[in-house]
Amino acid sequence: MKLAIKDEPQRIGVFGVGYDVYWGQFDGLLDELMQKQEVFLQKLSKKSATIVDFGMIDNPKKAYEKVKEIQSANLDLVFCNMLTYATSGTFGIIIKTLSIPVVIVALQPRKALDYSKASTYMQLVNDDICAVPEFAGVAVRMGKKVPDMIIGTLHDDTEAEILIDEYCRIAKVLHDLKNAHLGHIGHPINAMLDMHTDATMLTSAFGCHVVECEANEIMSFYDKVNEKEIKDKENTILDFFDTPDPVSDPISLKLMNGDLRVAARVSVALDQFVKEKKLDGLAYYYDGAVGSELRKMMSNLIIGNSILTSNGFPMCGESDMKTLIAMLIMDRLEIGGSFAEFHPVDFAEDFVLVGHDGPHNISIADGKPVLRSLKKYHGKPGNGAGVEFKIKQGPITMLSISSTFEGKFKFIIAEGESVKGPIPPTGNTNTRGRFKPDVKTFLYKWMREGPTHHFALGIGHHSQSIAKIANYLNIEAVIVTD
Repeated sequence: MKLAIKDEPQRIGVFGVGYDVYWGQFDGLLDELMQKQEVFLQKLSKKSATIVDFGMIDNPKKAYEKVKEIQSANLDLVFCNMLTYATSGTFGIIIKTLSIPVVIVALQPRKALDYSKASTYMQLVNDDICAVPEFAGVAVRMGKKVPDMIIGTLHDDTEAEILIDEYCRIAKVLHDLKNAHLGHIGHPINAMLDMHTDATMLTSAFGCHVVECEANEIMSFYDKVNEKEIKDKENTILDFFDTPDPVSDPISLKLMNGDLRVAARVSVALDQFVKEKKLDGLAYYYDGAVGSELRKMMSNLIIGNSILTSNGFPMCGESDMKTLIAMLIMDRLEIGGSFAEFHPVDFAEDFVLVGHDGPHNISIADGKPVLRSLKKYHGKPGNGAGVEFKIKQGPITMLSISSTFEGKFKFIIAEGESVKGPIPPTGNTNTRGRFKPDVKTFLYKWMREGPTHHFALGIGHHSQSIAKIANYLNIEAVIVTD
């Protein structure tokens, strides 16, 4: 089930380029090129995006007219489709004017010319690459970065299809970042200096708006939860989680009915709160008075926020707004995004345990996640249910968003592997993370970049996609495992 409050499609534009002088010289050429445009549009139509086609731009006058339409279309990304050779007058004003990513697409219909039958007409139909150097050079002359490119063939090109899909997912990230309303409750744990984040700088860098919320707003829903809602949520939780006997940790117990009830009641209240506030994510930390119902509620969000996080609504503990952004990026890239930090290193088998006490993205769990009752939440007030699992075996990606001395954000990215093996039965997530060339060298390299102690953890190797997002946002990015 998808619990995200809104799921607006990203908006992607396409314009083809050509050279109008050719149309009077070669009958049928324009029609054949527009058929190429239609094939590319059909590829995009399979994505969950709103596609806006701006047709053919084949001279500078049209470029000056079309750039106004492109600007007014409120796009997140635009593809420049190189249908044949085109003068850079069709591109210069567009790349100069737009502030969104422009991706140059050069996909020729033939894998190779039939040289025994080759003609100028055939060459022009396959001249997709011809003007790309000219366009790249003009972008630089306009004070812009060289655009990203997709070079290949229009048909049967797996690499090109992967890149098209990647840019469509990147457009989704950019769309949701600049439209997100992210809730914030409380403050970072005292003395966690790396957690503090300027909400205005989040808007400046990412476009999102931070909605300052109060714990008592969730409490108002908590007070109104009825028995049927609690029972229904309990059944949902028990269907989704396993509840094994405790193993070696003396603070863990088999899930107790009272802890399940509290977690279910809090989960119902949390669902209703985020819908009422129209939020797209939430970071929180709040102590509350000792022995108060408010403290009990705020310390028992782990199950509810793990369910939400796994269904497209990222939540982040310890008031970590920067990692909330990282989790949102990973979710919209469709690679998960779980709240994580480094736990003990296994120097014998060369891995580091990666996890946290919540929230967790259980959509990327390896097997059925576990619930345990915990007598105490270490380092935090309260007690109750904890979520335990490890993520799927295979490639993983980590993203830490840190703040520099100059007040700018920085993406610190790494790739590794989630490997098979037991994890501590502590009611927390833990994954065995292995990194090249060895765990100690990797940790040295990671720490030298000045990360926060939290990061988002996703499945697959996607460092290049995340680095592209940073580039589009004009944020420094370092891939420490390159």
